[in-house]
Amino acid sequence: MPSRAAAAARPSRFSDRTPVRIATWNINGVKARQESLTRWLEEAAPDIVCLQEIKSQDEQFPAEPIERLGYNVATHGQKGFNGVALLSKRPLEDVTIRLDGDEADEHARWIEATVSTETGAVRVVSLYLPNGNPIDTPKFPYKLSWMDRMLARAEALLATDEPIILAGDYNVIPEPIDARHPDRWVDDALFQPESRNRHRALVNLGYIDAQRAVSAADGIYTFWDYQAGAWQKNNGIRIDHVMLSPVAADRLVTVDVHKHTRGWEKPSDHVPVVVALDV
Repeated sequence: MPSRAAAAARPSRFSDRTPVRIATWNINGVKARQESLTRWLEEAAPDIVCLQEIKSQDEQFPAEPIERLGYNVATHGQKGFNGVALLSKRPLEDVTIRLDGDEADEHARWIEATVSTETGAVRVVSLYLPNGNPIDTPKFPYKLSWMDRMLARAEALLATDEPIILAGDYNVIPEPIDARHPDRWVDDALFQPESRNRHRALVNLGYIDAQRAVSAADGIYTFWDYQAGAWQKNNGIRIDHVMLSPVAADRLVTVDVHKHTRGWEKPSDHVPVVVALDV
């Protein structure tokens, strides 16, 4: 069952309308996790899903079983690693791939689309931020540069009238309470001041961390490493975030972490995070 650590932010203001449920999940290989994905889609039935690390080229993405469950599919894939996708029960409009600012960057880490709702539309982004490790290699400056480009796009999206949802694997531990053992992450790119400051800059633009909008509790994690019994010991971190524009945050109803999926056979090392919005 979903974690109830994130309780309802507020009751629905529209009792005659069902909130739109938007999820993010780093699937860590859609082919390896295809059965788990379809099982979870049947179980949770989210309206929109942002997937990361699909590790599949577009033409090899297993769209058919997902489409049979009633979803439209848009992907921005890459062979063997990276890759993002959007699944939606409603049509995906104005699909945009890649993140502006570096024409030489061929990593498949960004896809966005507009989804019409009963009252208007939402702009949804699925993003997979670079890991950045080791920090003494070019991977860390690439992470920071990518975050700067993300901030520029996030600011531009705020100029629209649509609710904006930036959902994905941010590869950032925002605060010490977002790690079971924060001291073990001080040398990691996910917890460096430069990474955290850029994540904070996203908040300073006006974006709201959906999880923290409903709960300030510690012990809420979305990732457990495969190594050293991290899952069994609950040595987790929270790096999968749903960031909401002010218009979207005003319509936030609930946030749920589907922690139970980490206990499934051949699981992803991440779990889904699902927000419900009155949109």
